[in-house]
Amino acid sequence: MLDRILLSINKLPAFPATVQRVTELLRNEDYSVNEIVSVIKFDQAITANILKISNSAYFGVRQKIKTIQDAVVYLGQQHLVRAIQTASVSKFFTKKGYGDKASDLWEHSVAVALMSQILSRQLHQKENPVLYTAALLHDVGKLVMGEYVQDASKKIFELVNHHGYSFLEAEEEIVGINHAELGGRIAEYWNFPEEIRDAISLHHRPNLIDLDENILTSLIYLSDQFCLTMGIDGGMDGLAHRGFSEVTKKFQLREIDVEKNMLLLLDQLKQANELLRIVDK
Repeated sequence: MLDRILLSINKLPAFPATVQRVTELLRNEDYSVNEIVSVIKFDQAITANILKISNSAYFGVRQKIKTIQDAVVYLGQQHLVRAIQTASVSKFFTKKGYGDKASDLWEHSVAVALMSQILSRQLHQKENPVLYTAALLHDVGKLVMGEYVQDASKKIFELVNHHGYSFLEAEEEIVGINHAELGGRIAEYWNFPEEIRDAISLHHRPNLIDLDENILTSLIYLSDQFCLTMGIDGGMDGLAHRGFSEVTKKFQLREIDVEKNMLLLLDQLKQANELLRIVDK
């Protein structure tokens, strides 16, 4: 099973170059609207999804966005990058993971991505588009693994529910690899930078890296834990993971901070309906 799973990585479609190219263009404050439009318009699937989510209440745009030109003009740099990232990543959420609906895993992934930006603003006074991409993709390994472990998933949940295994430990015992490590290998196949690969592969085990050197991993771990605690878990592993209190202590998050962030996330998810509906139920 493990050999088949690893070989399947090479059959995955390439990650859209649109995201990287647009991100590069937007780093220049004097970016050209026409140049950005020319990059996006050739990817029809991403274009359709950008237009769909651009009118979401989450982005707060008062004008009706009907064209990519409208999106570039009215969304602004920060929202445009997020719209493109979300539209690009959503195309991979067409498969079920562990028998659950792709839309459930997508809702969890979006929630973790939104929470990552809430934490980034709180801790660093700014949002982080690289963190947002890594957070959206943190569970991509489940999409691939889910195709191969339909029968084995019963054994995985048996170890979790009756033998005290964490979800990752059970995956490693039954499959030979956990979904986070598999996600890191997928990110490597897509030529993502090391910090994103590490953030994906170690988002359940931040104790294995230097917390001062890889902030992305710590923030995705926290964002994921918050969402799991809130029951936004994709319907799979829930709270069956080891916790690492040193991460919370590092950022000096108080209980009132955690509660406030959770309320902010719930409010944002209510406004993010179009982002969630991109993936079919």
